[in-house]
Amino acid sequence: METLAQLEALCERLYNSQDSVERAHAESTLKCFSSNADYISQCQYVLDNASSPYALMLASSSLLKQVTEKSLPLQLRIDIRNYLINYLASKGPELEPFVLGSLIQLLCRISKFGWLDDERFWEVVKEAANFLSQAQYHYAIGLKILNQLVSEINQNNGGLPATRHRRIASSFRDQSLFLIFQISLTSLFKLKADVGSKLQELSLMLSHSCLSFDFMGTSYDESSDEIGTIQVPSTWKPALEDSSTLEIFFDYYAMNQPFSKEALECLLRLASTRRSLFSDDTARLKFLSHLMQGTKEILQTGIGLTEHDNYHTFCRLLSRFKVNYQLSELVSAEGYSDWIHLVAEFTLKSLQSWKWAGSSVYYLLNLWSKSVTSVRYLKSDKPNLLEEYVPKVIECFVSSRFDSLQSELSDELGEDPLDNVEVLQDQLEFFPYLCRFQYEGCSSYLMKIVEPIMQSYMKEANLQIPMDSYELSITESKLAWFTHIVAAILKTKQMSGFSGESHEILDAEISACVLQLVNISDSGIHNKRYEDVSKQRLDRAILTFLQHLRRCYIGDQAVFSSKLYTRLSELLGLHDHLLLINVIVGKIATNLKYYTKCKEVIDHTLTLFLEMASGYMTGKLLLKLDTVKHIFLNQNREQFPFLENWECFRSRTTLYYTIGMLVFMEDSQLKFKSSMEPFLQVLVRLNSTPDALFQSDAVKYAFIGLMRDLRGIAMATNSRRTYGFLFDWLYPAHMPILLKGLAHYAEVPEVTTALLKFVAELVLNKSQRLTFDSSSPNGILLFREVSKLIVAYGARTLSLPNRADMYTSKYKGISICLIILVRALSGNFVNFGIFELYGDRALFDAVDITIKLILSIPMGDIFAFRKVAMSYFSFLEILFNGHLSFVLNLDKTAFMRIVGSLELGIKDLSEKISSQCASAIDNLATFYFNIVTVGESVTSPAALNTAGLISEFPELFSRILRTVFEVVVLEDRGNMWSLSRAILSMILINEEMFANIKAQIISSYPPDRHQRLSLCFDKLMQDVTLSLDPKNRDKFSQNLTRFKSEFCAK
Repeated sequence: METLAQLEALCERLYNSQDSVERAHAESTLKCFSSNADYISQCQYVLDNASSPYALMLASSSLLKQVTEKSLPLQLRIDIRNYLINYLASKGPELEPFVLGSLIQLLCRISKFGWLDDERFWEVVKEAANFLSQAQYHYAIGLKILNQLVSEINQNNGGLPATRHRRIASSFRDQSLFLIFQISLTSLFKLKADVGSKLQELSLMLSHSCLSFDFMGTSYDESSDEIGTIQVPSTWKPALEDSSTLEIFFDYYAMNQPFSKEALECLLRLASTRRSLFSDDTARLKFLSHLMQGTKEILQTGIGLTEHDNYHTFCRLLSRFKVNYQLSELVSAEGYSDWIHLVAEFTLKSLQSWKWAGSSVYYLLNLWSKSVTSVRYLKSDKPNLLEEYVPKVIECFVSSRFDSLQSELSDELGEDPLDNVEVLQDQLEFFPYLCRFQYEGCSSYLMKIVEPIMQSYMKEANLQIPMDSYELSITESKLAWFTHIVAAILKTKQMSGFSGESHEILDAEISACVLQLVNISDSGIHNKRYEDVSKQRLDRAILTFLQHLRRCYIGDQAVFSSKLYTRLSELLGLHDHLLLINVIVGKIATNLKYYTKCKEVIDHTLTLFLEMASGYMTGKLLLKLDTVKHIFLNQNREQFPFLENWECFRSRTTLYYTIGMLVFMEDSQLKFKSSMEPFLQVLVRLNSTPDALFQSDAVKYAFIGLMRDLRGIAMATNSRRTYGFLFDWLYPAHMPILLKGLAHYAEVPEVTTALLKFVAELVLNKSQRLTFDSSSPNGILLFREVSKLIVAYGARTLSLPNRADMYTSKYKGISICLIILVRALSGNFVNFGIFELYGDRALFDAVDITIKLILSIPMGDIFAFRKVAMSYFSFLEILFNGHLSFVLNLDKTAFMRIVGSLELGIKDLSEKISSQCASAIDNLATFYFNIVTVGESVTSPAALNTAGLISEFPELFSRILRTVFEVVVLEDRGNMWSLSRAILSMILINEEMFANIKAQIISSYPPDRHQRLSLCFDKLMQDVTLSLDPKNRDKFSQNLTRFKSEFCAK
């Protein structure tokens, strides 16, 4: 760069040019400022002499990158810090806001990174405070520095291991944070008259940052509304017990400025302060009374609550009252009766203004639900007034939900809450506690309002011509809401253990309403409306209700309740759990028969069916039902028309998984063969189909459906005996159809994915189900079939041209092939030595084609698709563990590609992948150490290949070892044990290589740290011998843990 003017022109193009080529050229030219430490002095020169803000921005951002990514000498960092303080003091007010922000970030970053290295970095707080005694512009700079400093130290940005970040944050919390909070309070008092100023906003932001600090290192999500208890240190006690602290934030909120939300956020965090902070109960109650008085004034005046952000935060603040304080404390507080009255009015208005309130209202319901659940523990004689207000809240909530339906149905673009069952049940989590507080009155109210709606719905069922579809949709939506509420009430019993005969009787009464609705919804004209959206929403609500009813009163975890069944017997004639199960299964059968296209209802129905079949008790009861026997005997498109719908093909696996579980529960080979008759018919048709017709759509869909169905049956085999039923049925008669399918559809991903996933399930040795008799060849025969399939698929896939969607067309299938081979090689159901012994190429061909498949995928694509990466590295781990000879016999290019990928995998953020790569590297290095380093003679072909490859690429282990050391030193990993295994085996291969790496790593740090780091390396090998026996490995693992701690220490 010849002149400063040229530099400024380049910076102008870098930040402002619309031409991407011009920007890229400028970026390339200026890169040296951020990558080369020699340019640090040049950055200072630019800051001192440049007039262009873009040149100043380049200098600042370049220094920030250097400070973050490089280990600069301590004195240089101190010099930069001092320079920045002086620069901001002299030139700060004149700078553009983006330049000023960047320089402040640089100052705070360098202060954070040096916080544990020298106490002079702590002085940034005092120096920022000095700005506050000067004119307005400097005052603002001082507040911005403190804001950025708190934010910088609170966040774990790149460049620091998590443990070091936590040590810095802890030191900062103890040394400086309270002082900064006091500065923010002092500023707020001082600036109180300066209404609406930027300084007021900065001061509030600083208070908010201090109170939002991660005091305990729990790393909660700052973007979330949910905050836990604020673990403020005890040194903050005087400030928080001082009533003026709360008052100043209420005062700032009352100013109703754009930044009033910041004041509420501060109050929210103060309300969340840990209870143990206060000196005694009196001090805590005084704090609570001030909070209550302040919120009462806001409720009375309504100031600021027309702003939705303020309203939402205020609802969160009210919710914290019961989270952090006991009901007895609330009741004892001065002014409680007025406060709870105002909160009730506010809640009712919020529920009535449901469109405005949105999800905020659930924070208010949280306050009420937590209050009523505490009544049983309340010993105070003072009235809690909950009996007066809770029924009103319940009635207003239900009526508001019903009132909202008209608007939601007319808003075609809006999302109906009834469409997302899981979210809706989460939102209803608090409401059932209110219902059970006064359950008799609440259940009477619910049944009273639903009775006319159900009567109307029943009349509609008997009509020959349906009434207005809009009115019918409103009716079904109201019934869906009612059903979801009842489901939530039952769910609350299941989770919280509400018990007692009276509760069970009331459960029976409101459940009877929904059980009646089950019959009505599938009768008359409603039996022809399964494509209507409102009918689907109602059926999903009914399914949710049936799920929770089953979990509470039927099944392995439920307690048989005579009172519930006594009342159900009186109301509906359901006098025991078998009859109730029959109702549920009847609804399941109806849905599966009449729903052909709605995947959500079909999947929800199948989930309920699977839940029932999975329980030991409910599974046994299902087998007694005629409906289930009918399902077994009629597994066809008439019984399950959705089986023919391509969009629901995935649901087939769940259906036959459930049917399979029930079939195998009887442990009868005769019943198994009978249940497999429909599949046998399909297989016969497929086998008899001529090759010329095999690629027709009808055959293709039949084949895909068969693979998905058989996969479901295979998933249900959980024992050696039941797996034997399936294997004997499949082999040898029906295995050829798999090869035939591959031969015709190798280029059709829909077919190959279904087929390969079935095979992957077939070779999965879960629960040791693939355990054959010692005289049985079935394990070998199974692997041979798997080998044929992998070879056939691999050969065809390698010959196919690339397509636009490479994942769907190629990588997904290869990934499943890798899973199949991993499961087969690690399943322990076949002795692989027998293949080489008898000249059987099944193992060789399968591994050979699989290696060719993985080599056909670019390394970038492997890491781009996480499922591919997971299966790829799982395969390499198994390959290097038990079949290393295949790797050692590869050509040099393939060998270096695979081993090089292990080095990349070590650095992957996934600890599973990192551990798999470490295991593979350890196996390779251990083999080399045992055979070449300490072996007496290198004679075997594998040993000769290994020696040849390593001699040709002498830097291989050296490069990998350095990479693993960098991961250990720079990152916080939970897989240190796995990494230590790989490190030791590589160190023992060549001690000179280790000495060179040690020197390289130490030299990358400032000279003042060299002696200490060298001592750390010396301790690493303390008491470690030249062997890889388990005891020596464990000793090295312990040393590595200590090495990591000491190396990263101050």
